[in-house]
Amino acid sequence: MTDPVPTRPALAYHLTEGTGPTVMFLPGYASDMTGSKATALEAWAKATGRSFLRFDYAGCGQSEGAFEEQTLAGWRDDVLEMVDRTVAGPVVLVGSSMGGWLMLLVARDRPDRVAGLVGIAPAPDFTDWGFTTDEKLALLQNGRIERPSIYADQPTVYTSRFWQSGEANRLMSGEIAFNGPVRLLQGQADLDVPWHRTVRLAELLRSADVQTLLVKDGDHRLSRDADIALLIRAVEDVIQRL
Repeated sequence: MTDPVPTRPALAYHLTEGTGPTVMFLPGYASDMTGSKATALEAWAKATGRSFLRFDYAGCGQSEGAFEEQTLAGWRDDVLEMVDRTVAGPVVLVGSSMGGWLMLLVARDRPDRVAGLVGIAPAPDFTDWGFTTDEKLALLQNGRIERPSIYADQPTVYTSRFWQSGEANRLMSGEIAFNGPVRLLQGQADLDVPWHRTVRLAELLRSADVQTLLVKDGDHRLSRDADIALLIRAVEDVIQRL
């Protein structure tokens, strides 16, 4: 007798049906599908007749699950579930911060489905470079840490299970095998993701069609009107090259 397969949390999503590849927005850590970039892309998709999907990872926003029980691999699987069960045909993944890490993992795991990538301050391997030695020790000893957040009233929680999952899924040690068009947007005033890491990511991607767009005064969120306009142009550029 085999053990039953654990039931995954139900995921909340909004699908805008339209033409072309489905553009999928992947939020950052502890974010959800109601952010300004996700809703702006949805408005663009509705205005242009494009297919678009935004959703919440397990434990985030309107989806089921407890946030502190989630892992990077689990959220990767949430994206795979959306790709496999919710949309058909090719997809263009738009990943913000941690979502940029997830888009690379999913592009690796679904090379027949992922046609293009747009990263916004992508943060692959941030469990390695984004934590101090003291924080890593505290995660291992206490199972969790809290950091003050400039984006919310409550501190941001990180758990040892998330950190360990991130360390097991690092990508930046060698070539990243993706051949489609890629656009990377990065603020040079970003306090969370140093811009030179995005330049290094561009170098590691196998594709020859990679452009890195640096915004000198751009912060981590890149959510100003001009930033969002740049994001929409990047998505349109990727779609035109497919």
